[in-house]
Amino acid sequence: MQTENKINPQMEMAPPAANIGVRGWLKENLFSSWINTLVTIIFATIIYFIVKGILTWIIYSADWQVVSSNFRLFFVGQYPLEQLWRIWLSLTIVTLLFGFTAGIWKGTVWKLTIFLSIVFLLITLLPFIPLSAKLWLVINIISLYLGYFFINKLPKNKVITVVGWFLSFPIILILINGFNLLAPVSTNLWGGLLLTILIAVVAIVVSFPLGVLLALGRISKLPVIRWFSIAYIELIRGIPLITVLFMAQLMVPLFLSEGIEINNVIRVMIGATMFSAAYVAENVRGGLQSINRGQFEAAKALGLNSVYTMAFIILPQALRAVIPAIVGQFIAMFKDTSLVAIVGLIDLLGIAKTIVANPDFLGKQMEVFLFIALIYWIFSYSMSFASRKLEESLGVGERY
Repeated sequence: MQTENKINPQMEMAPPAANIGVRGWLKENLFSSWINTLVTIIFATIIYFIVKGILTWIIYSADWQVVSSNFRLFFVGQYPLEQLWRIWLSLTIVTLLFGFTAGIWKGTVWKLTIFLSIVFLLITLLPFIPLSAKLWLVINIISLYLGYFFINKLPKNKVITVVGWFLSFPIILILINGFNLLAPVSTNLWGGLLLTILIAVVAIVVSFPLGVLLALGRISKLPVIRWFSIAYIELIRGIPLITVLFMAQLMVPLFLSEGIEINNVIRVMIGATMFSAAYVAENVRGGLQSINRGQFEAAKALGLNSVYTMAFIILPQALRAVIPAIVGQFIAMFKDTSLVAIVGLIDLLGIAKTIVANPDFLGKQMEVFLFIALIYWIFSYSMSFASRKLEESLGVGERY
């Protein structure tokens, strides 16, 4: 009697993980042959002298007083000193909501929460930061972790968090501007990192749904909608952002009734949103084209109409496929806000140019621009990090 050899699935074992150690990795990747060894030694020597020179300049030669003396200008521009509590309160609202989000969804948001608290702590430890600012930073750190640990004890915590994010934007705008509910602060006084973040957030948040609608409009069967979407996308993508900003400055007032005025900041937000929406639309269209036709046929076989098919089957897969491209566009938009200095707004780069033009700080260009480069890098890397973790959680690029 023959017995069948059956493999028990539970007895299957994964292949052993390759663990060659640090020494093995170095030998395999850097010193595998005499040519690789020579190249490694040459580049290691070059990198050593470059890093040594940079660190020597940063620690011993650079004069960072230009940063400490203008710290407030870098972050809020000419915003009135007696009204700074409104900026701090706005930041506290954001950090509290960030803590709520991290407490509910954990993962990447929790890692960003830790990173944000470390940044706040490092700024608090700077010797030239005034006591009032240090107190607000401590309040923000406490709010961050209070939100994280206590949000799950609230009923309908997800609804509270989502609604809180939606309401935070108009509340923050009221706090910053006043809108006759508080002492008015003209947008001409907004500047520095505050203005950069406001323009970038508005452009990113508003351009995403507009870009999705334009992408859907471009593949629409209605000729009017399709050709309007194509014309808009190709026109905006065919001209540089600075041209769009100038158009927003000059042309937006032409479409307004007499007596109605929109200040420069709103015009720039409109121009940046229009520009970013066109690029988001092309990214989303690329994702839509990557979806296999069988997905449409399967949805049709299930009896779903075109709206449900696009909303619940096609579009989620398309957006998942183009996360890197969309986040890359958002990072580019954040950095491109530096162009608003050309149309008369003083953002982070505009503040830097103003400071280096001050006779008291002549010759300090390297310190100033290195500092704002660090700020841009922190925000850009945070978005990139969140994007990579989101891709990992969704399995983007994995094959099954």
